[in-house]
Amino acid sequence: MNWGNKLLVTFIVFGTGMSYLVYRSVTTNFELVDKDYYKNELRYQEVIDGTNRANDLSAAVKLEQSDSGIVLQWPEEMKDQIISGTLHFYCAYDGKKDKKFIVSKDTDGMQLLDARQITPGNYTVKINWKVNGKEYYTEKLIIIP
Repeated sequence: MNWGNKLLVTFIVFGTGMSYLVYRSVTTNFELVDKDYYKNELRYQEVIDGTNRANDLSAAVKLEQSDSGIVLQWPEEMKDQIISGTLHFYCAYDGKKDKKFIVSKDTDGMQLLDARQITPGNYTVKINWKVNGKEYYTEKLIIIP
């Protein structure tokens, strides 16, 4: 093979490689930010205040996996209170996996979530709840197998 053919093969391999990289960059899904990022950033002070209130409780909110599903255990002082709020299972790398649930608790201060409703993956569970006009906020990491 002479030097002209080697040069041609080199250009073809280079062009094919560049075409593949352009194809991959155009078809890659890279959603790493909330859709309402700006609105959420403006109310971030509320998140800080809610986190401070949640940290002042006697115990942290517990989020555990069990055979029956995902168990959310509220602190002792929240058991007799009326709680309203949301649980947001946030998947940073795929917005289609995100799930939201309404906060509800039983008389034992627990909430059971069906793990089959949640697609397997790594999640940040954003727990935002309100009791007696005070807003609380906490985040927990969980891996759904």
